[in-house]
Amino acid sequence: MTRQWYLINSEVEYDEAIGRYEQVKQSAKGTEDHKEKLLLAHLISEYEKSFRELPEVDPIELIKVRMDDFGYKAADLAKKYGDKGTVSKVLNYKQPLSLSMIRAFSQMLHIPAEALLKEYSLQAANQ
Repeated sequence: MTRQWYLINSEVEYDEAIGRYEQVKQSAKGTEDHKEKLLLAHLISEYEKSFRELPEVDPIELIKVRMDDFGYKAADLAKKYGDKGTVSKVLNYKQPLSLSMIRAFSQMLHIPAEALLKEYSLQAANQ
């Protein structure tokens, strides 16, 4: 039985849709699987579009917005990156994003890497 699909509203639903799309992407035209493939392509595209319409804010604020969108905490970013202290410093404007952080957070938070490359100000060390 074919699953009923709705608008994709979470990373879990997105992953499920991608998985199913991979299963039906070679289906023959005119079949139920082909119709499902077309629907999934549309739903996936619409979900991904929502991430391209990012607000014009500095990279750290953008990371915080996306963390909120996904329900992530700093600890979740630290699991992906591997260093809780560094993530905390970055989120508090004490240390700049590194290239490896940009790569990791871009993938995890569905933020284009170029949006994380923008310059932003750090807080002075004595604050």
